[in-house]
Amino acid sequence: MATTTAVRAATAALGRCSRRHGSALNNTATRSLSTNPQRVVVTQVSAPAAPPPSPMPSSPSRQPPRHPNDVHDRNSNYADEEARSMGGVTATVRHDWTKAEIAEVYTLPFHELMYRASTVHRMYWDPSEVQQCTLLSIKTGGCTEDCSYCSQSTRHKTFVKPTPTMKVQEVLEAAKRAKDAGSTRFCMGAAWRELGNKKNAFNHILNMVRGVNGMGLEVCCTLGMLNAEQARQLKDAGLTAYNHNLDTSPEHYPNVITTRTYEDRLETIANVREAGISVCCGGILGLGEKETDRVGLLHVLATLPEHPESVPINALVAVEGTPLGDADADEGVDSDGIANVDSFDMARMIATARIVMPRTMVRLSAGRLSFSDAEQYLMFQAGANSIFNGDKLLTTDNPAFDSDTALFQKLGFVGKPAHAGPRVAPSEMLGEIEITKVHGSEQQYA
Repeated sequence: MATTTAVRAATAALGRCSRRHGSALNNTATRSLSTNPQRVVVTQVSAPAAPPPSPMPSSPSRQPPRHPNDVHDRNSNYADEEARSMGGVTATVRHDWTKAEIAEVYTLPFHELMYRASTVHRMYWDPSEVQQCTLLSIKTGGCTEDCSYCSQSTRHKTFVKPTPTMKVQEVLEAAKRAKDAGSTRFCMGAAWRELGNKKNAFNHILNMVRGVNGMGLEVCCTLGMLNAEQARQLKDAGLTAYNHNLDTSPEHYPNVITTRTYEDRLETIANVREAGISVCCGGILGLGEKETDRVGLLHVLATLPEHPESVPINALVAVEGTPLGDADADEGVDSDGIANVDSFDMARMIATARIVMPRTMVRLSAGRLSFSDAEQYLMFQAGANSIFNGDKLLTTDNPAFDSDTALFQKLGFVGKPAHAGPRVAPSEMLGEIEITKVHGSEQQYA
């Protein structure tokens, strides 16, 4: 007992010293015993990178170091990592969050929430690098589902007119334009409930995936529900990621959609994950949900067996002719919470997602056109590090490529290259992070 007490005291003293002197102790690690005799906790300060030799101007060694591109590969590098600490903030990747814990984060005073989220972001990511994705509707309208926000449903009378699936060459030409404009991930969306037995359409989509992948772009699809075999074929064709949003909490979901269950969506996500495709899964604010529903959505995402590679956060763009759009426009209807989303709502959701899923990319998605450059900066500070760019998001307007280029220049951002892992966080390279590792007990990260 005396030995254990002495070790813990020495560990605490070294921890205080390392916080005072930062990278001066970068080669020092402290070890402590836990209640499990086979579990050893090692706390160290991240080692500053050695200065590189003077390279030629075109030398690749001038490029910042990157993590592996495959999300599973890079997460496996941190399988023994329990926590990171910097600036008085401690973060950890975990899958056992409770709703109460997430609610406690979500309801922090805004200034405190932003500080924590921004600090967590800098512990795991390079905040200057932002992924640029382009979304193209390859099959618009004619969907049989009753999603109450969607302009493409046959059950709603909106401005959208059904169109057939685009030809492969048309899609490849659009992908090339997106690449030329700086986008590195090309996403294709089709308005239907599920792939089902659409064999011809699916073969065309497989050809689209192969073609876009052949351009050097990452490829994402959102095609409704998938079975395991369809997911496997998409993976073999070169699909990088699959988007399938949960939209909202399990409790509020039946108020928004009745033609597909929450469990259906979770099953598709499982099929995608098991095929080795990265999961893109998020939600929409402004569906008439309560704050508890926003917390509930994050709770589902943060407790999945693997956290999604990316979590898009959308603000509802209310469309006339949809139930939610008409409710928002009708002054005689109590539409509290419908399309009533401001930049603080978005920043609070993004910040909470960043804290509870530190290694996940958080994407600023639909509704971005309604926010000023300053408001978007607030969301980037909250931890967003991915955007959709291009003139359209399926059927709703989005900032043009030129506007986003100007925004990136104004904020000092650079785009993440395709098929390249994210940059190593500068704070990690500079030896500013205290990292706690655990040996002797199995950890799971995503």
